[in-house]
Amino acid sequence: MKNSTSVSLSELLSPETINLNLKSADRKSVLGELADQIPQLAGQPAARQVLLRALEEREELHSTGIGDGIALPHARNALVGLMDEAVIVFGRHPTGIPYGAIDRVPARLFFLLIAPTVTQHLSILARLSRLLRDSRLRQNLLTADRPENVIALIREAEAKL
Repeated sequence: MKNSTSVSLSELLSPETINLNLKSADRKSVLGELADQIPQLAGQPAARQVLLRALEEREELHSTGIGDGIALPHARNALVGLMDEAVIVFGRHPTGIPYGAIDRVPARLFFLLIAPTVTQHLSILARLSRLLRDSRLRQNLLTADRPENVIALIREAEAKL
């Protein structure tokens, strides 16, 4: 993904960065579970801790639960030097986790975002927010049975933007 003006969310996802059965019962645990899906951080406990600390600080500032059962955990600032390229981790929880969203609906769909630059970070966040306004996409993400199906759903939704 070289051109940050045409961010392709489906290209930032991979089967390895998708967890369709999150087990956590609270916000802090789910952030750890999502971070564990990032292949680039495997075997790098210090980098994982930097990420988790940044995510937790962002949640303390204001919940990234955006309503409709969706949370978009991300650090307040781009994590320069932590990742060479943007990554999205998708996680789905079977029943939902209280996440402090304004509508008080427990979060079931999680999109963890990490980007190496502020421009990419904001571009990806904006694009994700636009996509997730589609209630049919949200419903399909809740029932997708394989990581590849999640990627296909995102790709189809992006094609309509």
